[in-house]
Formats: sequence, structure tokens, C-alpha cells
Amino acid sequence: MKLQNLDGSYRGRKCFVTGHTGFKGSWLSLWLHRMGAEVTGYALDPPTTPNLFTLSQLAGLMHDRRGDIRDADRLRQAIADAKPEFVFHLAAQAIVSRSYHEPKDTFDTNIGGTVNLLEAARNCPSVRAVLVVTSDKCYENREWPHAYRETDALGGHDPYSASKAGTELVCTAYLRSFFEPAGLGLATARAGNVIGGGDWAADRIIPDAVRALGAAKPVVVRNPHSVRPWQHVLEPLHGYLLLAARLADNAVYSGSWNFGPAAGSCQNVRSLVEAFLKSWGEGAWENAGTAASAGHEAGLLALDYHKAWLRLGWQPRWSFHESIERTSRWYRRQLEGEPPAALCAEDIRSFTERA
Repeated sequence: MKLQNLDGSYRGRKCFVTGHTGFKGSWLSLWLHRMGAEVTGYALDPPTTPNLFTLSQLAGLMHDRRGDIRDADRLRQAIADAKPEFVFHLAAQAIVSRSYHEPKDTFDTNIGGTVNLLEAARNCPSVRAVLVVTSDKCYENREWPHAYRETDALGGHDPYSASKAGTELVCTAYLRSFFEPAGLGLATARAGNVIGGGDWAADRIIPDAVRALGAAKPVVVRNPHSVRPWQHVLEPLHGYLLLAARLADNAVYSGSWNFGPAAGSCQNVRSLVEAFLKSWGEGAWENAGTAASAGHEAGLLALDYHKAWLRLGWQPRWSFHESIERTSRWYRRQLEGEPPAALCAEDIRSFTERA
């Protein structure tokens, strides 16, 4: 299935997106709207100021509902009212460093919130496919050189990673106990470290770099030699949309899926920052080392996406350097006054034309 043909899978269809006020959720909601879907979002208020949801005026393009995924009754009512066919679950506590300071909230949100979502979805007659977004950090990271496959062991050194591994186990239990017997599709999606315009979260390297450059300060880099699977945000979103469309037609696509970048995009943090500064045209960086209070961070992590390639026909489309160039250009043009919604639409159009 080519990317251009996904429009037919979503045009006029009802979609429910948790976490729609976040970075990835905003991009996904914009893309679904662009394909003609009727989108309902459920989330807390945008987590940062500025934020892509507000700047792109998404509230006027979708049904915007606010609520906490830990509020089971409120979430169940929102899904019942929306009557969606597709459910995309992106709401989460997504910052590793924050999970050290708020471990209980992290587990309650990421595991308990997913249980609430699955309970609501399986009891909503209109739902045909549920896609739960977890993380590449759900794997038991042994710092080995090969990319992790869907069959590798789950684990987690820090509360965030462990909560995502727990989310995967919860989804497997619900799939086997409730979704498979009912013939419904339920899948989990594990992506890499996403970059792209419109992210202003704390403790993420590209937003940190943009803030530093805007203040004419050097970019402070922790763990510059740590290797991550960098990818533009549209890469995994394409995988989510493709997988959900298949799930709605055939529950055989249930299970766990990796949507990682090509091998050349698994680069260390230093390479990412230096490439971003080169694209930006100015700036410098400095090594902050690792503070004792920062907690554990993986040194080597990569994803194997061959299952998605073989069974879905999915593969990365933008290289490491093209992803950085497009991300840098997005922020530059946004700072110069161009509308974020138009910048996102341009990137989506360029991405779909590449497919």
C-alpha cells in the first residue's frame, strides 16, 4: 500500500487520538485532518508554551476534548461520544528525566492510562482498530550492537522505560484475552527518537538546541557519544497510519511493530547536534557530561524495522541529514513568521510525494 492511497482509508472516517495536544499527536491530527478524517482528540492542555497544537490552530480543525487518561469514566465517555473506528493512543508521560522525579505518575499515566483506554475501546461497538504507541525504550537494553527486534526481551532501567515495557505487556494481555476473541485489531508501535518542527519539550536535544540558538548561547549536550535511532516525526506516523488501516481490515496485523530509521540514521548525539548547527548556519555546543542526578541513559539503542518492511511495505523515506535539514528549516521559517500549519502541510506534502 503506497502512502498516497492512505487517504481512502481515512476520508470520512472517525478517528480518536489521545495526546493530540502533544508534539506527535498534533502532527498526527493534522495529517488525519488533511486526509479527510473526522478527528476527536482527548488530552490535557498543551504541555509547553509555545506548542504546535495552539500555533497550528488545530482546535478549529477537530473535536478538542480535554481530560486525563487516568480518569477512566471521562475517557470512556469521550470515546463513546466520538464513536470512532480508529483509536490512536499517544497520551503519555514521555520524558525519561521526569520519570525519575515523578515515578508514580509515570507508571499511573503510561500503564494505568493505557488500561483505561483499552477498557473504553473494547466496550465501544464502533471501534475496529486500536494502535498504542509505546517506545523503543521498552526493550531490555543490553548495549549490544544489533538492532532490537519485536521478539527481543522487554525491560527498562528507568521508570519511563519500565512503564513502556509494562504497557506492552498490558496490550498483549488485552489482545489475547479480549481483542482477538472479538476479532478486533490491537497493535503496539515502537518508534525511535523523533525530530521535527513544533517540538518545544524540555530535555529533548532539538528543542534545547533551538532555545539555545534563539538566546545566542551554546547548545548544552549530555552524553554526546550516546547513539540513538533518529527519525523525522512523519516516518513513524506514516507507520502508524499504515498499520491502523491494515488492522481495521484484518486483525491478523495485531501485535508489536518497530518503525525505526535506516541504519545510517542511528547516530550519536554529537553528530546530530553538529549536523543541526551546520544546517542552522551558526552556533556552537558544549559537553555538559552527565550529572549524578540525571539518572541512567542508554548508550546504544537501535531498532530493526524488517517486520514492517516485509509485512506492511513500510520503510524510512528521509535520510538522517534530510530529516535534520527539514527540522532546522521548519524552526527557522517559523521564527521568521510563517504559519506552523502551513509548514507542517508542506512537510506532509513533500513526504507523501516521496512515497
